[in-house]
Amino acid sequence: MKHRISAGVLALRDSEILLVRHFRAGRHDFWAGPGGGVEGSEELHMAAEREAFEETGITVRTSAMAYIDELVDDWGRIVKFWFVAEYVSGEIDTNANPAEGESIAEAGWFAQHALPSGHVFPEVLRDRFWSDLETGFPAPLKLPLRQSIF
Repeated sequence: MKHRISAGVLALRDSEILLVRHFRAGRHDFWAGPGGGVEGSEELHMAAEREAFEETGITVRTSAMAYIDELVDDWGRIVKFWFVAEYVSGEIDTNANPAEGESIAEAGWFAQHALPSGHVFPEVLRDRFWSDLETGFPAPLKLPLRQSIF
């Protein structure tokens, strides 16, 4: 079984969250906070910040680790560390991503009650994230292990 360590951001600007849409016709269509694989000896929070910039052109600064997310599928197991982050600078540009095969179709800022329809990851963005955010994440919360649907 293969394993992948990944880091992502739940980046906020004016009470809206930054999400990217991963779309590949017939294979997958979902929205998620920017993120991806950790490279070499890179710190988790630095990987999350780098991925946000690569996928969206937005510079963010991470703060608390919010969630530890685990997915399994036929490929293997992914452990993703989600960080709360704040917007620093930049405008959305999904065309500069150096990673091939990402299939990022678009990105945007979304209010709590105006999240895109369909699949949004992590799923807690549809509910508990917003109340968890009020507590300030004094410690990372472990999300249940689940089967990846894509």
